[in-house]
Amino acid sequence: MTPMKIAAIETFPTRIPLKPERRMISALGRHEVSDFLLVRVTADDGTVGAGEATVTPRWSGETVWGAEAIVRDVFTPVLLGCNLDDNADIIEIDRRLDAVAVDNWFAKSAIEMACWDILGKRRGLPVYELLGGRCRPLTIRNRFSLGAYPPHVAAERAAERVAAGFTTIKVKVGTDPDQDVARVFAVREAIGPDITLTIDANGGWDFYQATSCLKQLADCNIALVEQPLPRRNFTDLHRLRAQTGCKILADESCFDEVEARELIAQDCCDALTLYPGKQGGIRKARAIAEIAQKHAIPCTIGSNLEWDVASAAMLHFIVSTPNVQIELHPGDCLGPFYHEFSIAREPLPIAGPMTTLPDRPGLGIDVDWDRVIANRVPLPASHAAKSERPASDQG
Repeated sequence: MTPMKIAAIETFPTRIPLKPERRMISALGRHEVSDFLLVRVTADDGTVGAGEATVTPRWSGETVWGAEAIVRDVFTPVLLGCNLDDNADIIEIDRRLDAVAVDNWFAKSAIEMACWDILGKRRGLPVYELLGGRCRPLTIRNRFSLGAYPPHVAAERAAERVAAGFTTIKVKVGTDPDQDVARVFAVREAIGPDITLTIDANGGWDFYQATSCLKQLADCNIALVEQPLPRRNFTDLHRLRAQTGCKILADESCFDEVEARELIAQDCCDALTLYPGKQGGIRKARAIAEIAQKHAIPCTIGSNLEWDVASAAMLHFIVSTPNVQIELHPGDCLGPFYHEFSIAREPLPIAGPMTTLPDRPGLGIDVDWDRVIANRVPLPASHAAKSERPASDQG
């Protein structure tokens, strides 16, 4: 084949509301509208790849406008003309991204997944084949994440999801400790003793709140406690795990290899939550999964309520990475289901707890770019006001 290079990178700040009954409440606040960034990478042979940055300022520290700016002004200049012919070129692309900016995980991942999309389309192969082939079926079972709703609402919605076929329910906690305990008890009563129950504090408890709540919830048979303490609090996370005997799932504490190794070295967790967005790309997420595997730490998949593009990237990661043990610890690939509409011409098939990855080249998602443009995030009020001022008033 003729050598291929990156010719253009375009950004599309896009807004999709969540369905009213799926709006999320957690220790981080309310998530009612998703303002995410879609990225379109075009190779010099005309092949187009799509990426998605599921940015949330209270979680990764990224905003849709900040992600657009760094992709446009910092990342694009160092990537134009970069080779894009094989997997080794992804390593160079990641190196260039890391050389010009730290963190910005989701913005970096959007570019990386678009490059994988191009490579797969170019070769006529799904991305998972580029990653070594699949090790599990293309249809996966998910858990269902419940927001920090009032106890009676959480119980009702949990029962509905169990009736729809879900066998694992995750409950958001980390808000008011008394309400947290009441919510978990209500859900356990509603779903019965045989459904797997996990909780996720999103780092909202301190050590003493976590210790007290977990002691009160001892009879609820909680399978995993996800991120009970603030991120990077490795010392107290180790102490909490040792004192309570609870199985800890680390999420916000694990963005990169350094944090993963620290969690393992300090005996802080029983499992890790990984996903391409949080880790800055599929390749980096796979590297952490391999490190965890060497230490007998299973991994699962997390979610920022991704749309179809990023959800597809997650699925390629899952089906090609042995240590993403969703059979043991189901994860979340249901993001498109939470939103009012899709930007994919053929949305990911989601039926109850099951999500299916299409067996098509690249990521397998055909983006409706006209619909993306029609749902552009409005300019912030300060920018809009500035743009409306007469020329004589500007500058």
